[in-house]
Amino acid sequence: MMTLTIWSDFACPYCYIGETRLERAIEELGIKDDVQIDYRAFELDPTAPKEVVTSTPERFATKYRLSLEAAKQQIEQISDLGKELGIDFRYATTQYSNTRDAHRLMKLAEAKYDRATVARLNETLFKAYFVENLILSDHKVLLDKALQAGMKEPEVKEVLDSEMYDDEVRFDEREAAMRGVHGVPYIVFNGGFAVPGAMSTESFKLALQRELKKQEPSTTSERPHVCGPDGCQLL
Repeated sequence: MMTLTIWSDFACPYCYIGETRLERAIEELGIKDDVQIDYRAFELDPTAPKEVVTSTPERFATKYRLSLEAAKQQIEQISDLGKELGIDFRYATTQYSNTRDAHRLMKLAEAKYDRATVARLNETLFKAYFVENLILSDHKVLLDKALQAGMKEPEVKEVLDSEMYDDEVRFDEREAAMRGVHGVPYIVFNGGFAVPGAMSTESFKLALQRELKKQEPSTTSERPHVCGPDGCQLL
């Protein structure tokens, strides 16, 4: 069994794109039953407010010192990467807010539910942010998405109404810092070599095949896309 450990954030476009490409690579290789995915929390901005205070184009323009029009063009180029995968990617209208509670919810899923439920919740939360443009700090949204994933309402409410699993989220982030992780997605293969970013589906397939054969990872000229505390790589 191959274990993939993935650090990511639900407000990270390259995380959603990268994980979707990785899942497609696994499907195309026919090794779904041979791969176990462990999810790790990585908040791009732990200090992000719980209320939406600015639009994504405005935030982009300020962060990267772009005109509003140039920011919108960059956002659309990133959205196009998601659309190429069949995702109705709506990055421009995302509602940026704190993601800590979404990560705590994932920790509940990992502690109390099977891996299929964890994977469903992970996908549901990404979709909520990038496709449905919902506010991930809103407990009503999180409860609804947890129920969609197959979780139990009393357990979900207990976590959302407390600080349960906060330590687990912080542990993930400390581990990432110890590994020198500055951008996500960050994917570790069987506790060994790591892929820092959203590679292409074909590159993921090569990495998976090499790990299955226990070969040394090959170097690539491809520049994987990542998002970090200072922002996302622009195209």
